[in-house]
Amino acid sequence: MKAADNLNPLDVNRILERKKGQLILKRLFDIIVSSLGIIILSPFLLLTAVTIKLDSKGPVFFKQTRVGKDEKQFNIYKFRTMVTDAEKQGMQITVGDDPRITKIGRFLRKYKLDEFPQLFNVFIGNMSFVGPRPEVPKYIALYDSKQKSILKVRPGITEEASIKYKDESEILAKSSCPEKTYIEEIMPKKIELNLNYIKNISLLYDISLMLKTIFSINK
Repeated sequence: MKAADNLNPLDVNRILERKKGQLILKRLFDIIVSSLGIIILSPFLLLTAVTIKLDSKGPVFFKQTRVGKDEKQFNIYKFRTMVTDAEKQGMQITVGDDPRITKIGRFLRKYKLDEFPQLFNVFIGNMSFVGPRPEVPKYIALYDSKQKSILKVRPGITEEASIKYKDESEILAKSSCPEKTYIEEIMPKKIELNLNYIKNISLLYDISLMLKTIFSINK
């Protein structure tokens, strides 16, 4: 099979056609595990919601438009970790010790707990547990046709790129122009990792990446 950096849209279509069975298993896994997760974690989700409300003014959840499978836009949900209207006060990426982050928000971000509301995104089907992290329309507009191939699969809560660049905000904090660094250096590398994910997509690979994500959080 061709290396990921040589994959073109037709290659991706052929791979996904061959992987239909795995894609069905992935979706079944997503439905079962997300529904169980929502039920089991509901007390924690409620406690977190109350803590956020006590910590700062504003809504419990952060909602943002992202681009998903087949370039369809959807709303991604997270626990709010920044001040209200944070996007109007700065970039759509977070850099280092961003002053917009709330006190409880720093804790939630450190342990990736702010991502838990995406269990609902997974359950309804606009996300998967594993897949390319969904970008905002602004950055998707910069993709070429090859890069847009990653939009042929459901975006995910985690991925190989998320693990490799878990300290992305700290990396960007060292740049004199964080957004340029993200667009020109980090984003292309993430896309290549996502193309490689598509080449190897399977339920077992998803489970391995989920475990890898859990073990990487405290490192």
